[in-house]
Amino acid sequence: MQSASEAGAEWICQVEGLRMSFERRLIQTHVSFGVRRGEIFTIMGPSGCGKSTLLRHMIGLLRPKLGCIRFGDLDYWNATAEQQDAVRRRFGVLFQGSALFSAMTLSENVALPLQLYTEANAVERRALVRYKLGLVGLRGYEEYYPSEISGGMRKRAGLARALALDPELLFLDEPSAGLDPVSSRRLDDLILQLRDGTGASFVVVSHELASLFAIGDDGIFLDADSKRPIAHGSPKDMLAHCDHPTVQAFLRREAVKDAGTHDAVVHHE
Repeated sequence: MQSASEAGAEWICQVEGLRMSFERRLIQTHVSFGVRRGEIFTIMGPSGCGKSTLLRHMIGLLRPKLGCIRFGDLDYWNATAEQQDAVRRRFGVLFQGSALFSAMTLSENVALPLQLYTEANAVERRALVRYKLGLVGLRGYEEYYPSEISGGMRKRAGLARALALDPELLFLDEPSAGLDPVSSRRLDDLILQLRDGTGASFVVVSHELASLFAIGDDGIFLDADSKRPIAHGSPKDMLAHCDHPTVQAFLRREAVKDAGTHDAVVHHE
């Protein structure tokens, strides 16, 4: 992995020599990459390769077996609990199912991080919630419940909650999953607008090719067979320059031939 000085960019997050496993089952090893400030970094690969598991390691839900994850100069897994808590407040997370609380209105969902982590009073919170929902095109839906809006709107509401504390880094797990092509494209456009408007960095787990090509500035490809990264770069660069058959099969939605006599189809999450 290049250093920040070599790349001419500021790293907001660096993953170094990560090894992920559950008991005796190896998920991925030798995972190293950096996320630059203001870029959209994509995590790609076929089903079962460990994309979402890597994301959970990065947001502090799973401790790696080896390696480190740095936010700035802080080694997260060797930091104190107080330092870890301070780092977590600097990033937002959109889980695959949006993870909105069904018994809360959109306003209450977005206000929750403000109640937990800021000293903003009720008037200030209401103003901030309206602003965050407005950022994602949901102004006027403050008092709606998640069950009363579409899947695409729930994704945007989840994104508004992830933005509540003005994070410098956002983690999105399959943001386009379950959306129709039009809603997916709108969400891609929104992610680009938020990146350009706020300067925040994004780490996006996705298997949706249209989204990967539309938003990815850089990325890493995790291989399910070798259990290590086999390509690094933007999705467009991988398609144009990486000759690994698994990468090409994934990015072109083709079949890849295994070591035997049959063709094996690359499946996707």
